[in-house]
Amino acid sequence: AHARPYWNLAPLIAVGADQADAVAAASPPARDQILLVTRDPDDPDTWRKCVAVGAQSVVVLPNDERHLVERLADAMEPDPRSGALIGVLGGRGGAGASVLSACLALRASGDQLRTLLVDADPLGGGIDALLGHEEAPGARWGDLVAREGRISSSALQAALPSFGDLAVLSFHRGEVAAIPAQAMRSVLEAGRRGFDLIVADLPRHLDPAAIEALTRARTTLLVATADVRGLLSAAQVLGEARKHTSDLRAVLRPGVLDDGTATGSLGIPAAGSLPDQPRLTTTLNRGELPRLGPRTVLGALCSSLLRDLLPA
Repeated sequence: AHARPYWNLAPLIAVGADQADAVAAASPPARDQILLVTRDPDDPDTWRKCVAVGAQSVVVLPNDERHLVERLADAMEPDPRSGALIGVLGGRGGAGASVLSACLALRASGDQLRTLLVDADPLGGGIDALLGHEEAPGARWGDLVAREGRISSSALQAALPSFGDLAVLSFHRGEVAAIPAQAMRSVLEAGRRGFDLIVADLPRHLDPAAIEALTRARTTLLVATADVRGLLSAAQVLGEARKHTSDLRAVLRPGVLDDGTATGSLGIPAAGSLPDQPRLTTTLNRGELPRLGPRTVLGALCSSLLRDLLPA
């Protein structure tokens, strides 16, 4: 009776098996997010109690302790989101995958989408340097690689370097340790709960962490140059990526071949074209960000990709 006023306000309700009949006798209104918690998995009365209190699942302690903790922590997350993950993969070195990743994230954050940019390439030089923010205070992968289990999305946002609606997870300088798949999984799950969009800059040589990201991606963009060697290299990368994801689309850089021939040889649909930007390298080397307004070629491409890839 004392709990009844809070019944519809609580984000999650855990009912002990010893209290189930008393709760059922109070006739609380039906709702979701109710757990029945028991220490006796062999109790034949468990499922009757589950139905009586309207629980959707049973948690058996101590075996399900981590699951219960994660459910409680999820219930306490402020402003839950359901962020989409877009992967970006280079067909060869220097194709522009990191630049496209950064620009997609910048364009999305400029559109007031809470965005997480994840550097998944340990040997890429750091995507924070590409953005001109390598000295920004905040956590890097080295601070997170030992984490197992759940990461709070609000704690992740608070820890990472942030610039408006954009948070960036990159690498420390110096010796770089591989990212454990579990750490990548925890970060991406936290990103899904706390951000509208996650953009992952993936390495061409897929390690366990990159595979973890690739399998979770809604769509992966393969940046390929429209020339013979570029397409041969992209086809090799594509062959590996297809083992882990099905939605792959090409973003083509100019070359001697036309776009139709290039995408036909790769066998995946074209998502757009990334024209050469003569001043882009100079701009980035000065630590400045490219202009991504709707009238710029790069800004228009990013806006088009976001419209096509994100749910309405």
